[in-house]
Amino acid sequence: MQITASAISLNVPDAATSGDFLQQYFGFDVDMSSNGFVSLSRSDAAMNVIFLDAGLGSFKPASHAGVARDGILIVFVVDDIDAQWERLKDVVEIATPIETEPWGERYFQVLDPNGVILQLVQWVEPEWPAGE
Repeated sequence: MQITASAISLNVPDAATSGDFLQQYFGFDVDMSSNGFVSLSRSDAAMNVIFLDAGLGSFKPASHAGVARDGILIVFVVDDIDAQWERLKDVVEIATPIETEPWGERYFQVLDPNGVILQLVQWVEPEWPAGE
């Protein structure tokens, strides 16, 4: 098997709004869009992000057509987390302020207008001694 592309697809109350958010704050481009559907990409991202309006009749399996939010994060690894924090902290809704975990994960989380959590992360030197 050879994987030629990757995407994450999320059902949200308003696909266009989430698509606009990724364009405005994260520099994504729209590849395709239609009523209730938008597919976005960036040349430096390893996946496309697709938003679908929840309840679309074409969604399969219909038993899972609800809104996808609980426990789902869209994560982007970045080079300069502090610059991204400064850029976004006053213009988007913050879910988790910037912090650094002892294992070296420096991150923050924002919410898009549909409540989707986007996490930006940069890996830094762990705070605990090697071997622990």
